[in-house]
Amino acid sequence: MIHDWKNCDGVSRRDCLRLGLGGLVAGGLSGALRSRAQASESSEGQAVGRQADACILVWQDGGPSHYETFDPKPLAPVEIRGQYHPIQTQTPGIQFAKPMQKLAAISNELAIVRSIRHDQGNHGAGNHYMMTGAPPRIPVGCGAFVSFHPSMGSVVSQQVGAPDGIPAYFSIPNMSRSGGPNFLGSQYAPFVVPDSPNSSSFRVRDVTLPSGLTDQRFDSRQKIRDEIDTLLRYQDAAVADPAIAVDEFYEQGMQIIGSPQAQSAFDIHQEPDVIRDAYGRDSFGQRALLARRLVGAGVPFVTLYHGGWDHHTKIFESLDKKLPPFEATIAALISDLKQQGMLERTLVVVLGEFGRTPKINKDGGRDHWSNAMSVMFAGGGTRGGQVIGATDRQGYAAVERVLAPENFVSTIYRKLGIDPGQFMYTPEGRPVHLVSNATPIDELMS
Repeated sequence: MIHDWKNCDGVSRRDCLRLGLGGLVAGGLSGALRSRAQASESSEGQAVGRQADACILVWQDGGPSHYETFDPKPLAPVEIRGQYHPIQTQTPGIQFAKPMQKLAAISNELAIVRSIRHDQGNHGAGNHYMMTGAPPRIPVGCGAFVSFHPSMGSVVSQQVGAPDGIPAYFSIPNMSRSGGPNFLGSQYAPFVVPDSPNSSSFRVRDVTLPSGLTDQRFDSRQKIRDEIDTLLRYQDAAVADPAIAVDEFYEQGMQIIGSPQAQSAFDIHQEPDVIRDAYGRDSFGQRALLARRLVGAGVPFVTLYHGGWDHHTKIFESLDKKLPPFEATIAALISDLKQQGMLERTLVVVLGEFGRTPKINKDGGRDHWSNAMSVMFAGGGTRGGQVIGATDRQGYAAVERVLAPENFVSTIYRKLGIDPGQFMYTPEGRPVHLVSNATPIDELMS
């Protein structure tokens, strides 16, 4: 069953696709493929050293608790430390919370940042800040879908691009609320794959011919279109024919149907059962496997969206069920990337918009807390077996090596060969800093 997770404001993942931008990204493939046409025109920012070819960003929508994952506080009072005891990881001196068994066993591949903090304690603003590296310019509501700045995925789509016949930015199974392109334009919006790869009938729209349309009928339709396109179109110096641009992207959209590379990337059924089983035979597990196949085909940015982390009530009852399969899938993804020889060039990042409150509330949950959060990094040239920064003894706030979302986003850009200090330009020609503070997290860059 595919869950339609909602946050505390009752905003579901399907709501994203009901928005205007959601309509763009959920529409045809040709718009997404415009990124390939324009990526070659954007060489600015490519001079910095690249450590990774791709990033898989696992987004825990709602805000995961740092206490119950990567920053346990065993010496805090019980109403703060919670029900989970810490466990020793593979790396001496580093402890995770008890449910993180699989990731603890491969901690030498991981770098945990425990000291990112910001001042945006609601979902809309926190999502925007962590997805873009830019705080919202005006106050926004908790349930708002805001876009004041391009998301990381859209910037990577513009500046890195992808091989012919495949989009450069995917978001699975839907787009995060601030995961869009803003002023870069809809051609850099993510290509959304809403269906579950766990289904035996899984297929991706625009990758295969529609049901009932044979190759012969498809070829016939193409011939009719070609004949129509031979007609003289009106065009003068003052009025450009928009159909010309549409034709270009239509032709690009057709390429994916005949692209063996695209067909192979989406055909998750090629994977042996032992691999599919390792990821987990559920929607999230198979989506993570699909993300690995996409970056293997040359896609530089994939957002793997996982909802349901807004635990205002019964947090331990929920995490008892939620954490074991989730962290097992992440561990399987990292281990598989390593076995495939892809981990060194693929960055895996796991995070949400903020952490959770220190004190467990009267409903047995934790509320929003942006003073402290944990972010996991693996691969992409990242040195594993390290913890960066620290919160205080009770986890209230980051107190050592305090970092901001700008540092986090700049790190991802630097690893992908993009200069975070560059200017971008709005359609009106207004210069905008890609990231206002372009300082990456040095410990992650070695």
